[in-house]
Amino acid sequence: MRRLSLTARLSLMFMLAVTAVLAAAGFAFNHLSQRHFELLDRHTLEDKLDASERILSRLDHSENFDRVRPELQALLGGHRDLSVLIVDEGGRVLFSDSSDTGLIEPFARFSRQNTWEWQGEGRFWRGVTRQLSLAERQAPLTVMLMLDVTTHMSFFHTLTRWLWVGLIVCALFSALLGWLLARSGLRPLRDFAQVAASISAKSLRERIPSEPIPAELQQLVMAFNGMLARLEDAFIRLSNFSADIAHELRTPVSNLRTHTEVVLTRARSIEDYQENLYSNLEELTRMSRMIDDMLFLAKADNGLIIPERKTIVLEDLIAKLLDYYQLLADEGDIRFECSGTGPIQGDELMLYRAISNLLSNALRYAPAGSVIKVEVSHSASTTAMSVENSGGTIAAEHLERLFDRFYRVDPARREGSPSNAGLGLAITRTIVEAHQGRIWCTSQDGWTVFHLEFPSVCA
Repeated sequence: MRRLSLTARLSLMFMLAVTAVLAAAGFAFNHLSQRHFELLDRHTLEDKLDASERILSRLDHSENFDRVRPELQALLGGHRDLSVLIVDEGGRVLFSDSSDTGLIEPFARFSRQNTWEWQGEGRFWRGVTRQLSLAERQAPLTVMLMLDVTTHMSFFHTLTRWLWVGLIVCALFSALLGWLLARSGLRPLRDFAQVAASISAKSLRERIPSEPIPAELQQLVMAFNGMLARLEDAFIRLSNFSADIAHELRTPVSNLRTHTEVVLTRARSIEDYQENLYSNLEELTRMSRMIDDMLFLAKADNGLIIPERKTIVLEDLIAKLLDYYQLLADEGDIRFECSGTGPIQGDELMLYRAISNLLSNALRYAPAGSVIKVEVSHSASTTAMSVENSGGTIAAEHLERLFDRFYRVDPARREGSPSNAGLGLAITRTIVEAHQGRIWCTSQDGWTVFHLEFPSVCA
């Protein structure tokens, strides 16, 4: 079953609302008008009846009725739509201003009712009945007045018919007007859909302008533009990542191919073949390590890296790493200084890898004869760690991107080096964030510091 469009729904609701309001207004107008005319008719009948009662009150006997007949005739005979009947107790007609004998039936039917209405032969009547007592006798006279309201009722029938016609016409007109208004009001949505349909990998920079958008759609437009910004950033990162992978893998593959082609140009000794295989093994080891790192990052992006949760004494873990890197530090005449203590909860192997990347990075860039400082601090809510080394100051625009994959501050080193593929800091950030921590870098006055912060065990 095909569902109605939003324009059709708004048009239908607008039509129903307008029709309901007009119907209520028409019903109220019709009812109040009928009530108004009914009150006017009853007021006319009551006035005539009161005047008749005052005239008849001067009558001492019904046999002397002719004395008041002229007055009654003058009072009641001047109203062409009014019919009068006065009868005594025995049913004898004393006074009647109508020659229509057909009016005797309603008079007889409603002789005991005060107010009444009657319809017959295509005419409508509204009447009143009152019992009047004469002075010298107890038997009352019955006075009946009946007003012909056929014209009024015909007017209301015509009014009702035209109200229905007007209601139908207004409903159709309001449906058309509602459709036009809804279509005009929903134009920003169509523009929104058009821009969304035009979005592709080549046009992720396009944004929906928020100025002409109604306030009700501002939040939707902001959310959509934010989504486009995130998609653009992710697409750029993915494109750069793919290009960086190609660059990083091209060097070892090219080396492998070159070595193999050189070896195959002529027959060589077993020692030459062994030397070439060792060289190829070194390149293959580098490629394997790079692939393992990329697989680790891919798993982390999909939430597949779940660290263990056990208490780790951070200074003990750092001490093991410093012992491992001490030989490399001695070769560069570099000293380690470690201070502070603090426990954290996490995966020992993953944290070992993250801190190892930081120490390796510090050894790579620290000048000979310098000091690498490792500090640990502990508070009620966090356990912090920092790795600080001297060297060149990193520009502020590079600090946030240091943790991007394959990113290097020096563009001349984009092709990588045998010992560095540019994934270490990206892996470190992934491990730290997997432990609900955060990492950032500061660099000034020739000192570069990597800061790590984890939730405390006591938190």
